[in-house]
Amino acid sequence: MTDLTLLAADGTTTTVPLQPAPTWTRPDGPLTERVVYAAAHVVPRVGSDTTPGAPADLDWDSTLAFRHHLWSWGLGVADAMDTAQRNMGLDPAATRELVIRSAAEAASVGGRIVVGVNTDDLASEDASLDAIVDAYVRQLHHAEDAGAGVVLMASRHLARAASGPDDYRSVYERVIARAGAPVVLHWLGAAFDPALAGYFGDERSAPETVLAVMRDAGERVSGIKMSLLDASAEVALRARLPEGTRMYTGDDFHYVDLIAGDGSAHSDALLGAFAAVGPAASAAVRALPDEAAFRAVLGPTEALARHVFAAPTWFYKTGIAFLAWLNGHQSSPAMVGGLHAGRSLPHLSETVRLANACGALEHPEAAAERWHALLALHGVDRRVTSVRGAQPARRPGSAADAAPVPESVA
Repeated sequence: MTDLTLLAADGTTTTVPLQPAPTWTRPDGPLTERVVYAAAHVVPRVGSDTTPGAPADLDWDSTLAFRHHLWSWGLGVADAMDTAQRNMGLDPAATRELVIRSAAEAASVGGRIVVGVNTDDLASEDASLDAIVDAYVRQLHHAEDAGAGVVLMASRHLARAASGPDDYRSVYERVIARAGAPVVLHWLGAAFDPALAGYFGDERSAPETVLAVMRDAGERVSGIKMSLLDASAEVALRARLPEGTRMYTGDDFHYVDLIAGDGSAHSDALLGAFAAVGPAASAAVRALPDEAAFRAVLGPTEALARHVFAAPTWFYKTGIAFLAWLNGHQSSPAMVGGLHAGRSLPHLSETVRLANACGALEHPEAAAERWHALLALHGVDRRVTSVRGAQPARRPGSAADAAPVPESVA
């Protein structure tokens, strides 16, 4: 096997052994042990204008093929959400087309799909509550007409316009009343989007507002995706959810414990991280209820996810697209709006190291070739100054490859 060259922030290089390809096998259909969605990214067309502010010009073949990759591993697809660069390059016209195309592809293979519904097609940053409701409903009906399930995303407009819990309750009640099927709520934290700081209220009042919205809606809300990167807060809210509703973890730092559960309840999943580690996520979830086997596969991936989603967290999308390129799902690591510049080369080098350690490189030799070509393009001298990994190579999924996770939930 080839060695991997890694780049440190001081410009020095090291090598580590390239791990063998994982041997996980695809399932016969959608996963049943948990309801699991991977939030998918988008791929720009080669030659498109990827300067910030330019309309998204997508490579539809690669974008949709990646969704088929996720479905082939039994995962559902969460589309047109934060990972697809909503509010960070994916304009309203491209969003609408993405929803239509992805829903049609899902129907063609019987894949699960939900899509994000937001207010990002409003022309002004400031909007009245009535305008916010109308914007949500337009996108809601577009998604339903396409045949997709709906995730009501957190709205920057509502965060700016709401004067308190009653405004959130009123807007959500009016929007949900117009839905033709149960919807999933989405609570996205400020780590992902600073414009959403204080969404639903402060630390004490926000959970009460969420629960009030869910009680108001009854069976018209099927669950909530919680993306605060706070496992304790998720567990506390999960314990209070109305009967029959699901908690979808969006915590890319602590998903192993949250999906495993605490003996009385568990979280399902809607994660951007699972776009990067889809085969491992599939294999791990299928191992349940054998928790030890589940953790042996999925545990090592958390170190990679924590790095990809490190602050500033909103640039995690760069890591997702970069890994998709390494794994051969697209011809370039370029992103809409130039977001491929969101992470430094040493940061990407650590992404490569962690992906190699946890089995997230689907075709290791090809991934190494692409990575080394990128280093050469940036003028990196691959002459080795030190060597890591003198110990025998471990199989991907070994618990020894995992970094410690500072917060756990029992």
